[in-house]
Amino acid sequence: MHATWAVVFFLLFGFNLPKAKGNCYLEKSQEHCVCSLLERINIQTLLHCLQATTYELRGGNLKQFAVFSIIHTSPELIQYILGGVKVCKLIFTNLIVPEVLLPTAMQFAASFPQVSELEFINCTFVKSADQLDTDGFDLKVSSLHFHKVMAAPLDDRVDISSLRSWLETLENLSVTESEVTSIPCKISTVLRALRFLDLSGNRFQDQGIEKSFCKGAFPQLQVLKLHGNNLTSYETVCQTLAHLNQLTHLDLSQNDFVPELVSSPCLWPPSLRVFNLSSTGFEHIDRSLPPDIEILDLSANHIFTLDLSIPGLKELYLSHNRLPSIPSVKGLPSLEVLSLDHNQLSQLPTEGLLHLKNLHSLKAGHNLYNCSCRQTIKEIQDLATSKALLPDWPHDYICSSPLDYQDYVLNEVPLSSLQCSRAAMLRQGSGATLLTYLPLVLSLLSLPAYRTQPIVL
Repeated sequence: MHATWAVVFFLLFGFNLPKAKGNCYLEKSQEHCVCSLLERINIQTLLHCLQATTYELRGGNLKQFAVFSIIHTSPELIQYILGGVKVCKLIFTNLIVPEVLLPTAMQFAASFPQVSELEFINCTFVKSADQLDTDGFDLKVSSLHFHKVMAAPLDDRVDISSLRSWLETLENLSVTESEVTSIPCKISTVLRALRFLDLSGNRFQDQGIEKSFCKGAFPQLQVLKLHGNNLTSYETVCQTLAHLNQLTHLDLSQNDFVPELVSSPCLWPPSLRVFNLSSTGFEHIDRSLPPDIEILDLSANHIFTLDLSIPGLKELYLSHNRLPSIPSVKGLPSLEVLSLDHNQLSQLPTEGLLHLKNLHSLKAGHNLYNCSCRQTIKEIQDLATSKALLPDWPHDYICSSPLDYQDYVLNEVPLSSLQCSRAAMLRQGSGATLLTYLPLVLSLLSLPAYRTQPIVL
C-alpha cells in the first residue's frame, strides 16, 4: 500500500496527472492538467493527461505525504515510471506544504530535464522540527514563481552554500504579493544568472531595497518589477539600483514617491530602455530620467505640465493626468506612440505633431473638447482620417462645450454652423458667461470686487 501511495505521490509531484471525473481534468487548452488532493486519488485516471505540458496540483494538506520525505527513490526508477510525461511546468495551488517535503519534491523535479518552471500559488509553507536538508540538489529549473505564499523566515535554517549550484543558474524569479520586505544579501549575490525579478505587491521600503540590492547583487539582471510596494524616495531607489548595468526594464509603478527637500542628481543605469512611473503621485517631472529610454509611462499621475528632451524616446504614455494642452514634443523627435487620453485638453492642434515623422498612434479621447470652432474639429478629424493616428476615434472624442453640443461625438457636430471667433463661442454658450470673466477683469484693473462707482477710463 505504501508503495502504491509512493507512486501516486511521485505522480502528483511529477504531474503525470490525467483527466478524471472528480479529481483530475484537462483544461480547455488540453495542455494544462489539474488534479485536486481534496478527493480520493484514482490511479486509473492518470492516462488522459500524458500529453499535457503543465500540471497543477490543487487544494489539500501535504502533511499526509510527509512520511515519503525519507523515501529515497532512484531517478532511474522515477524516469521509468513517468517516462512518457512531457511536463515542462509544475504548479502547486492552495496547498499546505510541510517544509520537510520540499527537498523530496524539488529533487523529484530535478529528475525531469524538461521541467524548467516551478510555481507556488496561495500556498502555506509549514515550518517543521526537522532540519531542512538541501544537500544534493541538481535542479534544471530556471524559473521559480511564488504568488501569495506564506512562510516563516528562513533565518539560518537553510545552508545557501548547498543551493549555490542551482541558484547560480536560476534565470527568472517572482515573489509577488507575499508580504516580503527584503531579500538577504547572501541570496542576492548568489543569483548571478538572474535576468528577471518580479517583487510586485510586497512591502519593500527604501531600506529594504538597499539591503536587497547590496554590492554585487544581481549582476545580470535585465528586468526588475517593484510595482505596488512602499517606496517613497525616488533618489534612494535610483542610487541603490545604479550599479545594475544590465538593467533594461524597470517598473516602479504604484509607489508613492514624495517630494524631497534636497533633490540630488542621480544617474540611472544607461542600459535602461523601458521605465514605468505610472501611479507614483508625480505632479511634474523634475527628477533625473534615464537618458536613453525608449518607453516612458507616466500615466495616472497629477502632471499638469511637461517638457521632456529625450531624443530616443519612442513611446510616451500620459493618460489620466491633468494636462490642459499637448506638451512640447520638440525634444522627442523619435516619438512613435503618444497617449493623452483622460486629460483636460480642449483642443488637439496639429502644429508640432506633424513634425513627428515616426508618429503612428495618438490616443487623445476622453478630454474636455471645446466644439465651438470648426477648425478645431477639422484638425482632429484630419488626424483620424487622412493621418490615421487616432486608434480610439470617434467614440472617445466627446464635446464638453458649448452647451448646444455637449456630449456630442465630435464627428457628429454640424461644422457648417460653427465659427472660430470669440463672439461666436460666447453666443453658442461655451459654458463661460460674462460673470465668469468678471473676477479676472477686476483683478486686471486692480479694482476691488465690491466697488460700485462708475469706472472712468
